[in-house]
Amino acid sequence: MRILIIGAGPAGVTVAETLRLQGDQSEIVMLSSEPFPPYSPPAMVEYFRTGRPVHFWKGEDFPERLHVDYRQGAEAVAVDPEAQTVCLVDGETIPYDRLVLASGGRLYAARLEEFKPGVYNFKSLTAAEELLGRVTRGEARSALIVGAGFIGVEIALLLRRLGVEVTQLVRSRVMREMLDPETSEMVLHTIEREGIKTQRGNDADAVAFVGEPQAEAVEVRSGDVVSADLLVAATGLRPNIEFLEGSGIETDWGVLVDDHLGTNYPNVYAVGDVAETFDRFTGERYVHAIFPNAVAQAQCAAHNLLGWDVAYEGAESMNSLKHLGLPVMAVGRMEGEELRVRRNGVLRKLYLQDDRIVGFRLTGDVSGAGIYRSLMNKQVDVGPFKHRLLQRGFGMGMIEERARTSLFVV
Repeated sequence: MRILIIGAGPAGVTVAETLRLQGDQSEIVMLSSEPFPPYSPPAMVEYFRTGRPVHFWKGEDFPERLHVDYRQGAEAVAVDPEAQTVCLVDGETIPYDRLVLASGGRLYAARLEEFKPGVYNFKSLTAAEELLGRVTRGEARSALIVGAGFIGVEIALLLRRLGVEVTQLVRSRVMREMLDPETSEMVLHTIEREGIKTQRGNDADAVAFVGEPQAEAVEVRSGDVVSADLLVAATGLRPNIEFLEGSGIETDWGVLVDDHLGTNYPNVYAVGDVAETFDRFTGERYVHAIFPNAVAQAQCAAHNLLGWDVAYEGAESMNSLKHLGLPVMAVGRMEGEELRVRRNGVLRKLYLQDDRIVGFRLTGDVSGAGIYRSLMNKQVDVGPFKHRLLQRGFGMGMIEERARTSLFVV
């Protein structure tokens, strides 16, 4: 049997690895549109900060070790699920028995065409290498980051620490999708202390580029023209699904999947940043584009490829920022009863509904995050001890209790 995987990020790699760990000897063909071994996009910032190749998270020899037919620089342009074939940009057609869509996503700005020269994203190693190459060669001394989400802030910090003058366009507040206003304001003050200039209200709702054919500036909604040597789109993630047009595979924002990560074709699965799954708490469909979800989805899909009939438990909203000098972790929703404590540059918030944790935001001190997440995912009634949830050292005793009650998984 031939299993064809489109994409070589964490999701695609985990599918192949899981199959091999279970002893599956199927032929695995993996396609990557980039000229690199399989890599992890979330690790790219650390790679560029330190020079250590941590982005090759499974090793550069991963394809050889796992006996994967790895085709780098192979871009899929069409899928025919009836004929069970994938067409590449060079005209080659590859047949398959099972197909896994793990093509990932790219950062974008609402009306910025990221394909126009001069506009970069940081989900592609090719684009990131080109961007950082311009910096190291002295060709770029200023940067405009369109968007201030978690990834946008990390990119801004990286460029600033490389000596680039950075301006960040902020829609209303920093990381507004994941942080409450109070926490967001703490993060904003921290990045401004790093020397990053912010423009609030002039957001990614850009109306025009300035410059042809190379983009050199952006005219924003206010009418201002903001220019820089580097323009970086970082307001959100758009799944790479263009090659599925006309295939009959159902898509919305991403590829629509069922609770087994299957599409509307029985031999086609989708995982990672391209898969539109359901939220484990709200049940709403969403592309939950974070590393842990990609890995969990890939493991589930691989087991189903093996015929195990495994249901996916659902994705969750989670993100963290490590390189700010002010650790930030955001998990779950921001609604319901709020418990908070703020002291000495630390802000910790828990959100409860019916005495069950539905989300938390930790800033300056992220200790206990594993316990909070376990309590949330297990939907444990924390009413009897909720007055202790934000006390220093909370959870240490519970780790011991876990061994006795098996309530928690950390």
